[in-house]
Amino acid sequence: MFGADATHPDQSLQDKLLSIYALRSGTVGKIDLTLRPEYLMLLARLGDPHLRLPPVIHVAGTNGKGSVLALLQAMFAAGRHQVHAYRSPHLKKFNERIVLSGKEISDARLESLLDRVLESNDGAPLTFFEITTALAFLAFTETPADLLLLEVGLGGRLDSTNVVEDPLATVITKISRDHTEFLGETLPAIAAEKAGIMKPGAPCIIGPQEDESVWPVFEERAAKISCPLYRFGREWNVEEADSGHLWFRFRTDETLWPRPALTGRHQIDNAGTALALCSVLAQKKKHGLSAAALRKGLTEVCHPGRLQRLTTGPLASMLPTGWELWVDGGHNDSAGAALAAQARLWSTEDPKPLHLICGMMRHKNPRPFLQPLLPHLSSLTLTGIPGVEESCPPALLLERIAVLPFAAIKKAQTPQEALSSLIKSRKITESRVLIAGSLYLAGYVL
Repeated sequence: MFGADATHPDQSLQDKLLSIYALRSGTVGKIDLTLRPEYLMLLARLGDPHLRLPPVIHVAGTNGKGSVLALLQAMFAAGRHQVHAYRSPHLKKFNERIVLSGKEISDARLESLLDRVLESNDGAPLTFFEITTALAFLAFTETPADLLLLEVGLGGRLDSTNVVEDPLATVITKISRDHTEFLGETLPAIAAEKAGIMKPGAPCIIGPQEDESVWPVFEERAAKISCPLYRFGREWNVEEADSGHLWFRFRTDETLWPRPALTGRHQIDNAGTALALCSVLAQKKKHGLSAAALRKGLTEVCHPGRLQRLTTGPLASMLPTGWELWVDGGHNDSAGAALAAQARLWSTEDPKPLHLICGMMRHKNPRPFLQPLLPHLSSLTLTGIPGVEESCPPALLLERIAVLPFAAIKKAQTPQEALSSLIKSRKITESRVLIAGSLYLAGYVL
């Protein structure tokens, strides 16, 4: 985890979050990807809350898992289900990670649970994510709900969330190259880690994939443990219809649905994945939703920091008339491709010069993210992420992308400085500005 994960507007809570961020000596800012005995012992001391949860829908994947979770949350809320959710990272404050019956956990509840978990842990060398996941499980057992939407933190097989023994269903979204230092260098290796959330008898919905090499990994794992698979392109499909709709097929049934209220062609894939999960549950006659609830969820879903247009706030207020400002937390090859697809759509439907302000974390490789975007850009400004020590300095970011064929590159210390420079250099031309490269950058902007 990173220092930015521990920031909080409540000083008392921030102090406690910082204490668990640095709890495990020698691993500050690093990730320990394993289910360690100390973590399992803490869960036991808390009464094994992971075994007393509401029915769980476990969601893994490299890209799209947050959007799928947001879609499911909106759909079930529209169907009057009480739904818990666990997601990471947060954008503005830690409370976003833990949603209890549709509402973010309160500061008072969070601090009380944190005190209890730390007391039960009794100083054992756990990681930030282990402590916070145990805390979330405890919170979920103490507030009634119909379902828990549980997002994997990293990978799947050895993730701290993967102690749930009997999920209602699992979901795996698109696999791409990210966190290769932990999950492996190849897509099949990464897919094998994600497939670790599959459980015997629990249906697994697999979203669209860019590379065919991952399918045998999922199919072999499912066959080995008797896990029913519902695969994009096989048991279900989704495709764009007209500008306001999408076609969804589940087995032999085809239906027309509104496009989700999330920008980007890739969100059609995520909407299809959510609809496939809901179709499987309806088939099992568990937590079924009406067509009206599904439509309402699709059209009212909100997922901040994912191709979100900003019309208010300090940065938006800087814009001249006719300018647009967008923010996205994407940071890997698939995210770059998705943003490039949106750039192509913009160039057709509403052409304006596109300027990218990019900030990334030091451990990320910027080239796979930026390469598909460069042909669509009028300029690229590299920026730091204020308040995030682990962000990559603009000068180092420039060194890392020097091999890319793009001349119009500038540097700025902050997004504000970058935007101000753009505006001053283009006083007349209406422009579209995209700030992207990290969820931490998106969180700062928001």
